[in-house]
Amino acid sequence: MTRERAVRRAVELADAGGIESVSMRKLATELSITPMSLYYHMKGKNDILDGMLDVVYSEMAVPRPGVGWRTAMLERAESARAVLARHPWAINLDARTSPGPATLGHLDATIGVLRAAGFSMPLVGHAMSLLDSYVQGFAMQEATLPLDASGDIGAATEDIMAQQEMMSNAFPNLAEMAVTLILQPGYAYGNEFGFGLELILDGIEKVHRQEVKAADA
Repeated sequence: MTRERAVRRAVELADAGGIESVSMRKLATELSITPMSLYYHMKGKNDILDGMLDVVYSEMAVPRPGVGWRTAMLERAESARAVLARHPWAINLDARTSPGPATLGHLDATIGVLRAAGFSMPLVGHAMSLLDSYVQGFAMQEATLPLDASGDIGAATEDIMAQQEMMSNAFPNLAEMAVTLILQPGYAYGNEFGFGLELILDGIEKVHRQEVKAADA
């Protein structure tokens, strides 16, 4: 019995049944030990949650030194989205008070790439806040929308349209979007991620250029 084994099993429980399925008693049963024995390795549920979030961060791509900041942030965002799709329960666990080494290392590497590109520390904070909010918000949307494995929402939209015989009259704008966009062949909600991410990176790049220009003036 080790802390790592307990945390990994807790992650498996959350993946299968959500974060509410994780408790000290349930985890001890899964590990075939008593709850008191588990406390020899974990301080309590918060300690488990901290460890679980650190496992999630350990699966995310760490920004690589020497790579352009925009490429690094793009890779980071795409990796984080993919990891959160595997562990949707982790979306609401980011506000932990005792982050682990994987979490801290990930954040430190992100700051390092942006600082190496000439970002001021305030702009680093702005960029990370904006990117992380977007990625987590999009991941939450994907976790709650009725999407199929390909990210298609068309089937659910067709059901809604079928239930609303007067859809075009009552909600003409929604009806137009469904017919001209969502129900079109090849549309997948997941493709919206790249569009929004590029807009955000464009905005960050614009502010970064202004910052560099002001420093050189």
